[in-house]
Amino acid sequence: MQATTFKRGLLAAALVAAVGTGYAKLGGDVIRAADAMAAVTAPEPTGSAAPLVRPGVGLPDFRAIVEDSGPAVVNISATGTSRTAFPSGDRRQGVPDLFRHFGIPTPDEEMPSRGTGSGFIVRADGLILTNAHVVSGAEEVTVKLTDKREFKAKVVGIDKLTDIAVLRIDARNLPVVRLGSPDSAQVGEWVLAIGSPFGFENSVT
Repeated sequence: MQATTFKRGLLAAALVAAVGTGYAKLGGDVIRAADAMAAVTAPEPTGSAAPLVRPGVGLPDFRAIVEDSGPAVVNISATGTSRTAFPSGDRRQGVPDLFRHFGIPTPDEEMPSRGTGSGFIVRADGLILTNAHVVSGAEEVTVKLTDKREFKAKVVGIDKLTDIAVLRIDARNLPVVRLGSPDSAQVGEWVLAIGSPFGFENSVT
């Protein structure tokens, strides 16, 4: 599949926005909890030890975040072909016959390849962000939603420098993950990861 390479600045901005708002970052599909804080007051510290939690600081309601953003996380599988080859200086006469005997692809022979990963929907009309390494060079990309529906996806753009790819599927009224400004992200904030590794549905970390 031939993919049009986006301008690095545009995709880098999309990645930074995803991380910044914290709603999703690929590889782990990071979900930020800042917008779903539960009003929980920490108990007063005892003794002279420094308090680990400041009174009045809310803790995130992770269940609400998973319920809200989980349906927008998708599983992605990509198939294609790759060419096998011996390392330099390792080509020996007669070795290919041994490979064929055991059904192993011979050097310089094409063999099927498969990759899987996670992605998240950013527009209700079927626009999806995922990792570039998952779909780079793929001949066919399939997206599976949490409601079990599957769609063939088109690779709209790839930026290998930021490891970001944009896909599109022919669907409407999809759940989405909202992107925001990286300026709102701070070190030490709670982070929730929702992903679909190895085909598992919505693992949560």
